[in-house]
Amino acid sequence: MKTVQLLGLDFGTTTSGAVMASANLVRNTVTGRMELTEVAEQFRSDLVFTPYQGDRLDESRIEELLDSWFRAGGVERDDLFGGGALLTGLTAQAENAAGLIGLIRRRLGDALVARADDPCLEAWLAFMGSCAGLSRRHPTRPIINLDIGGGTTNLALGQRGEVLATGCLYVGARHFQVVPGSYRLVKLSRYARALLASLKIGKEPGDDLTAAEVSAILAFYLDLLENAVAGRQFQSEVARLHEQVAFSPGEHTDPIVTLSGGVGELVYSQFQGKPWPATTFFGDLGIDLARRLLESSRWVKFWNTFCPESAGRATVYGMLRHSTQISGATVFLPHPEILPLADLPILGTISDTSTEAHLRHLLNLARRSPRGGGLRVELAQPDPETVRALGMKLAGMLQDFPPAHPLVLFTPHNIGKTLGHYASAWGALPVSLVVADEIAVKNAQYAHLGPLREQVIPVSVYGVRD
Repeated sequence: MKTVQLLGLDFGTTTSGAVMASANLVRNTVTGRMELTEVAEQFRSDLVFTPYQGDRLDESRIEELLDSWFRAGGVERDDLFGGGALLTGLTAQAENAAGLIGLIRRRLGDALVARADDPCLEAWLAFMGSCAGLSRRHPTRPIINLDIGGGTTNLALGQRGEVLATGCLYVGARHFQVVPGSYRLVKLSRYARALLASLKIGKEPGDDLTAAEVSAILAFYLDLLENAVAGRQFQSEVARLHEQVAFSPGEHTDPIVTLSGGVGELVYSQFQGKPWPATTFFGDLGIDLARRLLESSRWVKFWNTFCPESAGRATVYGMLRHSTQISGATVFLPHPEILPLADLPILGTISDTSTEAHLRHLLNLARRSPRGGGLRVELAQPDPETVRALGMKLAGMLQDFPPAHPLVLFTPHNIGKTLGHYASAWGALPVSLVVADEIAVKNAQYAHLGPLREQVIPVSVYGVRD
């Protein structure tokens, strides 16, 4: 058994924070594979307002925050095994968001994945961090979680602890920034400006919103959320503008509706006897939106009856506990020095029934990708003969594959070494091939492979699409 460290960072539209945890890396005596067990929180930072300089993220201030969080958590960069860092909501749209991603990677090392603007992953993480346990306790009931932050609401439908559908709306507390203690406008997002225009409210920064105008804004947001949960298509132009990723819950009847994110935390705090913060205390409409949700005749029955775990930090908890997978012990990695591999595109799925034309098409895509490529391997029957046939077919097509170009095969089956040996012609082909077995990448678009640890590879995936 070895103790490893996990890190979750969340830079949101309104606030940012860090959570650090320890976990045991152990070998399951039944299955024989390595697993992360007994994840225990070690440090949780206070939430701070996300630092900005005008419309740009304040990278110097964020570096200071990283230093202070690491000192307080007592974690060294080399101790990190997995986890992640996310830029969420409107923060992901900042003009220097990509620069901040680079800063995080430079500072925190290769064990972590940092990715901006991936709303479906955020929705999945929020559900797993907030509702996975609740969902397993009520296996017959579908749950729709609304992760409401400063800039977006990430929606996820799940049942029995599995996420079935995700989506995202530009509904959040901070599209209308105001002077704390008042409704005097300070800043409007482009979505807020479009909404004001559709409501025929002619207000600009410096003007005060009336009670009736605030009520109209909140009514639009609640109507948008209710229609999304019901699976209805948006009709108006301004409603469609607020839809980043369409949510399609399908024919699931009588879903439980739960909340997470900063607005969700405000709602659930009322059932814990906590007082409301002062008027527009956070300089936005988050408190008002939470109040309106508490008045929802359709959903209020759920708020006290079905309270999820870690409501306010759902995304970062989901990232800590669920974003990092561990390869099987039979991973094929003849050249460990090619790791880590960051932002590896997952280009498609292959199987024992794949045609030669399909295989060649995907290998050509991997050849053209500057970072190399990953392929899912899905076999109906992962028996030795099937694995051998697919491996030999791949070997025939890898004769002229660029030697230094990474090619990673991800498979949920325990076939890493066998498939890798056949595909590399038992080491005769000079290919940079990795087979990460017992890894499920599902509908992810990208993967991050960390350095080899204890003979296993930590793998994080993102870009999840339904």
